[in-house]
Amino acid sequence: MSDTNDGVTITHDDHGTGGKYIAHVAGQSTTGYLEWEQRDDGAVRIATHTIVPPEIGGRGIAGLLVRRLIEDAREHNFKIEPQCWYVAKKFDENPDWSDLRA
Repeated sequence: MSDTNDGVTITHDDHGTGGKYIAHVAGQSTTGYLEWEQRDDGAVRIATHTIVPPEIGGRGIAGLLVRRLIEDAREHNFKIEPQCWYVAKKFDENPDWSDLRA
């Protein structure tokens, strides 16, 4: 599954007990990503890292990655534990996401 937004395509690589949302920027070989791990019960995904290298920074890519995680949480009915400081910050900035916070 992928989403495209202004030259940025977000794909999701699910490994069963974890996964990664990957941001591909048109014309760039460098990617950004948001990693998550699944809690034992499967109802919670722990957002562990959001990384956007400087080569593709300043385009709102980290925010797009978090937004995709939020969309998937709503669609697939799971909650998010934001261990990553950036994901936690985005939750604080978007109180309408509070129902998704574990």
